[in-house]
Amino acid sequence: MGTIALLLVVMFAILLVMDVPIAVAIALSTFVAILAEGSDPTVVVAANMANGVNSFALLAIPFFILSGHLMGRGGMAGRLIDFAGTLVGFLPGGLAYVNTLTCMLFGSISGSAAAAVSSVGGFMIPEMNRKGYNREFNVAVTTTAATTGLLIPPSNIMIVYSVAAGSVSIAAMFVAGVLPGLISGFFIMLVCGIFSHRNRYPCEPRSSLKEIVTSFRRAFLSLFLIIVVIGGILAGVFTATEAAAIAVVYALVLSVIVYREIQLAELPDLLLQTGITTAVVMLLIGASSGMSWIMTMANIPQTVSATLLGLSDSPIVILLTINVLLLCVGTFMDMTPAVLIFTPIFLPVVERLGMHPVHFGIMMIANLCIGLCTPPVGTCLFIGCGVGKTTIAKVTRTMLPFFAAMTVALFAITYIPTTSLWLPVQTKQLKAEDVDKYTFMNIESSSKR
Repeated sequence: MGTIALLLVVMFAILLVMDVPIAVAIALSTFVAILAEGSDPTVVVAANMANGVNSFALLAIPFFILSGHLMGRGGMAGRLIDFAGTLVGFLPGGLAYVNTLTCMLFGSISGSAAAAVSSVGGFMIPEMNRKGYNREFNVAVTTTAATTGLLIPPSNIMIVYSVAAGSVSIAAMFVAGVLPGLISGFFIMLVCGIFSHRNRYPCEPRSSLKEIVTSFRRAFLSLFLIIVVIGGILAGVFTATEAAAIAVVYALVLSVIVYREIQLAELPDLLLQTGITTAVVMLLIGASSGMSWIMTMANIPQTVSATLLGLSDSPIVILLTINVLLLCVGTFMDMTPAVLIFTPIFLPVVERLGMHPVHFGIMMIANLCIGLCTPPVGTCLFIGCGVGKTTIAKVTRTMLPFFAAMTVALFAITYIPTTSLWLPVQTKQLKAEDVDKYTFMNIESSSKR
């Protein structure tokens, strides 16, 4: 079985180096490994791909993708920018805080970091340029702040993790991401404050109470979507999948009828873009299901688990090693395939350490968010540089303090379980007695190898 595992890894690495699309690389390497194992790859791959996407929970993904497209074009970004401006614009370097806060709000509403970079950045980056802010700084703020929306619910990647992990509640994941998302946003704002103080960036006029109330009213319907989706799930009114469908209806009414930013003639194009994005995600999920099958047959998760647990008796060291590995993975692999491939490998390890699966899922997502901002595959970084009309080489140096801030937030999320588990317990999405079974960083359990 060692030969099959080696063949799978080498084949996958070669295809990635050849710039083969990630879903195709997963499927082809799986096909070859299953063939070497002695099974019929045409049957096994087809069956696992079909079973991999045969999940009611995955129906939420195309709905959330469509609602994200509707919000991106529906005029919500401008209203959120105005509202954020009245709250924090008066601070030194106020537009940087406005940018960060708006990206957090819009990213959480749309569930897409890329949409937040393009929609919010399309307005904020030119505006910050005009006010004398450094162009590379503006791109760095937008790029990193947009990723916080993947932690603050609703989030497609949380659904993908829930499916990859097996029996993890999507609702629990949604609630668990709120505090970590706020923590990440706080550290990014902290870097913004240091930059603003050092460069003496200007502040905007302080808004009156009337202006704050007015901007809140304009943004209320956009913000209310979060209450509808999360509140409905927490209240047990509907499931995450049903909430995604409701989000589509809400965003459609808001964008087409209320705000009138989207014309009916534009809907076919939005549906087409949704279909393309959904097809890519579902192909990744299906192909990864086949890879998970052959990895299990080749005992790869067990081998990795034994290796990591053999490195040290300290959970701190093992989790640090996992985080470093995921950070390296995130630099060359997009978030969805990374979650699908490495969840079955690392989840058994962290459970041996006494780490709750929901906590690990939030840690993994926070880790891979950094990869969205790093070359060579950083999706948000490429979009941000395109919107800001600059180059990756120029932005990378300015990004370093933001990387440091996101890493500090990641360590806080990793080693302080309450950041991820307190809110789900308080909202009854996780039972306290079930969480208590996971004694995080339990050295005794980690030594029982």
